[in-house]
Amino acid sequence: MSGSLSPTEFRVPPVDAVALETRAADLATRSIKKDAKVQGLKLAIAMMDLTTLEGMDSAGKVRQLCQKAMAPLPSRRDIPSCAAVCVYPDLVKVAAQAVAGSGVQVASVATGFPSGRTDRRTKLREVELAVRAGATEIDMVIDRGAFLSGRYGSVYDEVCAVKDACGEAHLKVILATGELKTYDNVRRASRIAILGGADFIKTSTGKVSPASTRPVVLLMLEAVRDHYLETGKMVGVKAAGGIRSAKDALRYLVLVAETCGDAWLSPDWFRFGASSLLNDVLMQLEKQRTGRYQRGTDFSTD
Repeated sequence: MSGSLSPTEFRVPPVDAVALETRAADLATRSIKKDAKVQGLKLAIAMMDLTTLEGMDSAGKVRQLCQKAMAPLPSRRDIPSCAAVCVYPDLVKVAAQAVAGSGVQVASVATGFPSGRTDRRTKLREVELAVRAGATEIDMVIDRGAFLSGRYGSVYDEVCAVKDACGEAHLKVILATGELKTYDNVRRASRIAILGGADFIKTSTGKVSPASTRPVVLLMLEAVRDHYLETGKMVGVKAAGGIRSAKDALRYLVLVAETCGDAWLSPDWFRFGASSLLNDVLMQLEKQRTGRYQRGTDFSTD
C-alpha cells in the first residue's frame, strides 16, 4: 500500500447490516407535522444542490437553473434559496456569473466524472480549471477500481491531491456507494475520504443504481459523527441520487438529527443532490399554506 498513512489507519469495524437497516427503517416511521413539517421542508430546500449533469446541458439551461436556485418560488419571499448549483466544469463560469452576489455556491463535478477513469494529472488539471472559473465546491469521484482491488493508499493519496488542488474551494468526495456493493466497503471508503481531507462525503454520482439509500446515508452519518467524536472536526454528508419526494427528504433529516445532532441540520453540513426533488417540496409547502395540492405544471421544470 502506498500513501503516508499505515494500513491500520484504514481499518474499520465490520458493519452489522441487520442493525443498520433496522434502525434506518425505524427512523423512517417518525412523524413530522404542522409547523415542524414546514420548517423541515424549508430546510430541505436550503440544503439542495440543484444539479444538471447531462450531455445536452447548455448555457441557457444553466442560467435557468441558477435562477431557480436563487428564487425557488418567486411569489414567496419566505422560501430560502438553494445551497448550490452543480454543473460540469465547462459551464462553471456561466453559473458563477449567474449567481454572483446571491450566496448560492457553484459546485463542479471533476476528476473524470462519473467514471473517474483518467490519469491523475488530468484530474487535477480539471479541478484547477474549475476553481479558476469560479467553482467554490468540487465534487470528485474516487477511483473505485483502485478501492475494490484493495489499493486504499492510492485512493487516499488521490483525495489528498485533489484537496490540495481545490485551494479555498470545498471538496465533496463521491463514494459511488452503489458500486461499492457492501456496507463494510462504504464504511472504509468513508474513512479514507475523511482522512484525505474531504469537507463532505457524498453517496453517488446519480448515474448508477442504487444511488442514495437511507441505510447507506445512516452509515455515512455515523462515520462523520465518529470522526467528530475522535478529532473534534466536523465533516458533511451529501445524499445524492434517487431522492424525489418531500416525504423522503424529511426522513433523511430525521436520520441527520438522530445520528449527528442538530449541529448537522445546516447546509454547511448536510446536502441533497437534487434534480427533481425541489418541485415536490414546493408543492408540499403550498399545500401546507393553502390546504390544496398544486399541479406539477404550476412550477418550472428547470
